[in-house]
Amino acid sequence: MIRTILTYGLISGLVIIVSVVGTLWASGGDPPHSNALVGYLIMLVALSSILVAIKQYRDQTLGGVIRFRTALALGLGIAIVASLAYVAVWEVYLAVTDYRFMDQYIEATLAAKRAAGVTGAAYEKLAADMETMRRQYASLLIRLPMTFLEIFPVGLLITLVSAALLKNPRFLPARRSVG
Repeated sequence: MIRTILTYGLISGLVIIVSVVGTLWASGGDPPHSNALVGYLIMLVALSSILVAIKQYRDQTLGGVIRFRTALALGLGIAIVASLAYVAVWEVYLAVTDYRFMDQYIEATLAAKRAAGVTGAAYEKLAADMETMRRQYASLLIRLPMTFLEIFPVGLLITLVSAALLKNPRFLPARRSVG
């Protein structure tokens, strides 16, 4: 099971790495601040390997039957490996860009709020909250878990759905070769 976890976790991680680098390249190196939909779509595509891995393990290793707990453990392992790859790539990106992300993010957020007409006490509170966020994000002990929690819940959700579906041997049954 460990080999399957590492293989599929690293495949998911590679998809994430290529996608993040591709997205940054396409945006001219500017971090994509506001396109969460693209980010979560990348995560969903990358973590779809969880379903593939559980099915492959069920069909090839376990003879077509898998218990929910076994599928859950396999999927969680893959999600953890992929999430750690995501965190590692993000840290490399931050280092390469001299940790400018949070400054750019805060600047873009405040500019968007100003353009939307937010002023006075509401704007000052937002600016103060953003400054608190900047200080917190500078701490590795806060930033690493925060980055991990951007992707891991997606992997957890895919794991739960995949384990629930694939515990039924009639769901995507193994193909039997004729001949």
